[in-house]
Amino acid sequence: MAPRPYWKGYLKLSLVSCQVALYPAASRSERIALHQISKRTGHRLRQQMVDEQTGDVVDREEKGRGYEVSRDQYVPLDEEELDKIALASTHTIDIEHFVPRGEIDERYFDSPYYLAPIDEVGQEAFIVIREAMRDKKMVGIGRVVLYRRERILMLEPFDKGLLATTLRYGYEVRDAEPYFEGIPDIDLPTEMRKLASHIIETKAAHFEPAAFVDRYEKALADLVKSKQAGLPPPRERPRRESARVINLMDALKRSVASESGSAKSPKRSAGSAGESRRNAPRGTARRSAARRAS
Repeated sequence: MAPRPYWKGYLKLSLVSCQVALYPAASRSERIALHQISKRTGHRLRQQMVDEQTGDVVDREEKGRGYEVSRDQYVPLDEEELDKIALASTHTIDIEHFVPRGEIDERYFDSPYYLAPIDEVGQEAFIVIREAMRDKKMVGIGRVVLYRRERILMLEPFDKGLLATTLRYGYEVRDAEPYFEGIPDIDLPTEMRKLASHIIETKAAHFEPAAFVDRYEKALADLVKSKQAGLPPPRERPRRESARVINLMDALKRSVASESGSAKSPKRSAGSAGESRRNAPRGTARRSAARRAS
């Protein structure tokens, strides 16, 4: 049974339209939720709004909103004023453009939703729009108003429906340069690159979400069950500390040997490593590793 729709309205492409519903494609409601309680009574705690200056508790009807213009100075904004500037919810997703999927930087991706038709009359129009995008290998870009704010929406064929992903605005995405400017450009020795590539090859696999277990969530569930049953908490698992890398080349070689021990190491990999040693200038790898270690 499908959950309640997050939004209902129309999907429109030029003069073609159909009634649709938007459903969250991801949820955190299955996670274990912890509440704040009193250690003395065991009762759940409730938060109160307190005036920062006077310390008085503020009732719900006295709560407002404001924009801070200087320290402790706010411009008050009434709900009526906010309602007047809020964009009208037209309940229509109007597809404005079609772009290649690869042109959209994944940093702009925000939240995924499923978009599906909600009546039989509009199913044919919905399928026409879906298949046209699939044939052209393009995604649609539209806008939708959700809770006063207008959001950019990327639409792409997904199974029998559409996957609608809200996109961040340009001002919400940080430039990467300040974070990466300190990383130097290093001419890596051929042997290092080949050893690292070999490690990647031995770990190559397909992405299977079910293979990943939320270990913290499992440990939390075990702890709750133990406490419920009056048993002592589970023993703390020993933590493995990563070995400090002193010599990068040595660490790569030991990594290759370690991975080869758990799987058959192809003979050509050893040969390619030996070949790279012959081709690399003498002393290059040793000097590069020494620089990295320092």
